[in-house]
Amino acid sequence: MARSRRGRGGPETVTATVGGGVAELRPDRDRPHGWTLLLDGAPQSHVDLDDPSHLEFSYQRRLGHVADLAGPPGAPLRVVHLGGGALTLPRYVAATRPRSTQQVVEIDAPLVHLVRAHLPLDGTWRIRVRGADARAGLAKIQDDWADLVIADVFAGARTPAHLTSVEWAAEVRRVLRPGGYYAANLADGPPLAFLRGQIATVHTVFPELALTAEPAVLRGKRFGNAVLLAADRTLPIAELTRRAASDPHAGRVEHGRALLDFTGGAAPVTDATAVASPSPPAGVFT
Repeated sequence: MARSRRGRGGPETVTATVGGGVAELRPDRDRPHGWTLLLDGAPQSHVDLDDPSHLEFSYQRRLGHVADLAGPPGAPLRVVHLGGGALTLPRYVAATRPRSTQQVVEIDAPLVHLVRAHLPLDGTWRIRVRGADARAGLAKIQDDWADLVIADVFAGARTPAHLTSVEWAAEVRRVLRPGGYYAANLADGPPLAFLRGQIATVHTVFPELALTAEPAVLRGKRFGNAVLLAADRTLPIAELTRRAASDPHAGRVEHGRALLDFTGGAAPVTDATAVASPSPPAGVFT
């Protein structure tokens, strides 16, 4: 059951126990209808109900850049979102690309209920939310359906092992139409072994890759998020680089030979050898 805690003259914080832990919907003091979703105290998503095109978190902006470049400006897309959170990216695509058709796969049904009850979706948006494990849900989507697949799946702040393998990447490619994009939000810290392995893994299935993150993360100086973009066609590296550099927390884009060298000879991961991503260090979100 959701509980509310009254703010100082503003909206209330809503708290509920969901499948992934204790969820909070905390009002944004700088935006009258902005909300941050936290799970067990860790910020997960931000939504502005007045402006769904606003992306507060750096990793969400980078995923937004990918959505912007996945087709002609404003044209509708078919998008699969693996991991729902506060449904920030589905809202963004619906607002910036009207008439898009989107499928969201989210295993945490109580979280979906909480978000939809307190942060409702526009009834005109073509967004279907399905309660299922990401891999099981993806298996039900037909071949060559999606223009874009976004994976943003965390269990206890870690990407589950079965969403990190060559077999997983092959299933993503099955669902993508020719020329479609796969974007994965990954989290890692020094020595970046998980991230290097993921690049090697996805490259066995997709010939073209790019990685976007803050420079300190890419240098292995601190734990953080990185967005891995993959496709079977040439990527818009120049425009992606320009957008990443203009973000409030500027990002760097690696691609081509430099990105493959970055893997340091890491071996691709299979279902038999896959492990979950590393846990964040204590205090990283405080």
